[in-house]
Amino acid sequence: MVAGSLPPAAASRHLVPLVERAIQAHRHGAPETAEKLALEVLELAPDRPGALSVLYEIRKAQGNRTAAEALARRLVALDANNFPATNELALLLLNKGDLAEAEVHARNAVRIAPENAQSHNLMGMILTEAQRPQIGEYHYRKALELSGARDAILLANLAWNLKNQGRMEESRTLYEESFAAAPAVRQTLLGWARMEEADRNFERAAELLDKLEAIAPDDVGMKVSRAVVLGRQKKPAEAVAVLDALAHTREGARLGPAELLEKGRLLDSLGDYEAAGQAFIEGKKLTRELSGQHYLDQHANQLMARLKGFFTQGRLRLLPRAGVRTDVPQPLFILGFPRSGTTLVEQTLSAHPMIAAGDELPLINDLTQMMPRMLNSPLAYPEALAELWMADQRDGLDRLRDNYLARARQMGVVRDEAPWFTDKMPLNETHLGLIALLFPASPLVHVIRHPLDVMVSAISNLFTHGLYCGHALETAATHYVRVMELVEHYRTEMSLKYLPVRYEDMVADQETTVRALLGFVGLDWHAGCLAFHENRRYARTASYAQVTEKLYDRSVGRWRHYRSVLEPAIPILAPLMEKLGYSAE
Repeated sequence: MVAGSLPPAAASRHLVPLVERAIQAHRHGAPETAEKLALEVLELAPDRPGALSVLYEIRKAQGNRTAAEALARRLVALDANNFPATNELALLLLNKGDLAEAEVHARNAVRIAPENAQSHNLMGMILTEAQRPQIGEYHYRKALELSGARDAILLANLAWNLKNQGRMEESRTLYEESFAAAPAVRQTLLGWARMEEADRNFERAAELLDKLEAIAPDDVGMKVSRAVVLGRQKKPAEAVAVLDALAHTREGARLGPAELLEKGRLLDSLGDYEAAGQAFIEGKKLTRELSGQHYLDQHANQLMARLKGFFTQGRLRLLPRAGVRTDVPQPLFILGFPRSGTTLVEQTLSAHPMIAAGDELPLINDLTQMMPRMLNSPLAYPEALAELWMADQRDGLDRLRDNYLARARQMGVVRDEAPWFTDKMPLNETHLGLIALLFPASPLVHVIRHPLDVMVSAISNLFTHGLYCGHALETAATHYVRVMELVEHYRTEMSLKYLPVRYEDMVADQETTVRALLGFVGLDWHAGCLAFHENRRYARTASYAQVTEKLYDRSVGRWRHYRSVLEPAIPILAPLMEKLGYSAE
């Protein structure tokens, strides 16, 4: 009988000593021997967990992320209850930026080991990065409880989570405790400095970066944060010098994507628009090269077509609407392309005592993923909404609505004394039809801005919203046009409580625009809305720094400085600009 035809145990019994030798070799610091032994085993039995685990550790130590991820996936596929492999795979995906899949595996790790501090810590990390810090907070606190000690790293992780919730004093207290327990931890000092910068304590942030520099003089995060702090202190030339010095310490003498974009924004503030434009384009190109991510053009085109095909007057006439609940605060949707001015509008409205700030809530997009299961449909969204024509699913929209409201409360964005809370997730307007079905009484505020100014912001910042459209100028323009055409379709086919607000009008006549906004929501005038920059809440977006300043007009017409860089996008945007009343002249 050939080996391949033997029962698994008998066929691979002779490999057990080889696996043990590989494990021992790796444990005693002989990775070459361990690798050779592991490969010998896997050539004969490709699914030996012990050999796969050894090879995974070796590939991870070598920095071969692709191979390490493939090995972790094989281990998880072999045994769905393999906690170490599941945890490692979730961590790899988190570091890769694939938060959605990372969360799937992190949740499974918690299911496998609900009393393991490591599983809860990883769950907290992923949820915090996925802009659900309120839920992530629970898992960090659970990790601290299970660890039985005030671990410095866990304290720093929780402190960063609270910073992302805008709870700066609590965050500061935890950072102080973490630092006292372990004063030489990079993560603690860097996170603490970034928290102080976000809370506008620039001198304290600089002091913390000095401490970090003393123990890690070549730390990249420290140098980038130093540049950010100098930029916020209105010292852009010094900030650029820090980044240039960082580039020269690296092989190839170049900055990373985020660093290039930061440099570009600093050069913009210095008025060196040609160099800034070059930094933006180079930063985006490097983003594509390093991440391997590109605009999902075909998927986007098909989604837009399916949404237009489903949300038509004929179908909508047959669909029920969710009832309006009066017992809980309701969402106020601030719609717009990333960097179009939505943060400014949210910061303005949330200065009103009757409006709580919800920030970027992922809940509508989550509902589109959950909908087939909740409506017991074999179809995907939006076609799954056809189940609402069935007698046993007529209350389906009410259940979807209640899911949204319950999760918003769970996320801590609801204040009972405020009848409204904002949801400003970028590109929520893609699902404007669904939003109107779920919340027919909710105001829909759509921020409109000169498309070329939006493009300048798109190329000068990193964002993954819109199916990675922001990784290149032309794809950002393409997606912008597609979304705006979809909004026009919704407005034609449906009755919407919709108010377009021009960013330029907010800048030119702030009070008139704010009065119109509050009137549209149905609220009385509140003078504090004009002093949005005094709103101490931390806006968890790339605009967090800008909205701490008084309203300025230097971002209006900014595109003129970048006309040559924007040239490829102008033909794509020209018909839309004409329709909106903007010009490229």
